[in-house]
Amino acid sequence: MEVTINGETESFAKPCSVADMLAARGHDAQRVVVERNGRILPRELFSQTVLSQGDSLEIVHFVGGG
Repeated sequence: MEVTINGETESFAKPCSVADMLAARGHDAQRVVVERNGRILPRELFSQTVLSQGDSLEIVHFVGGG
């Protein structure tokens, strides 16, 4: 299965949830916003939302500073 993440195509051997994908890529789910196919995905749906062939994701990180 192939999905586009931040403009780059990535392959997954089997379907996985958004939460699983974030963990596999080393992202802290509490510090990112995920847009899936043009819509912001609520954080509480990360574990319930299974990626599908051709999905387009944008992952945006929160950055602290001052």
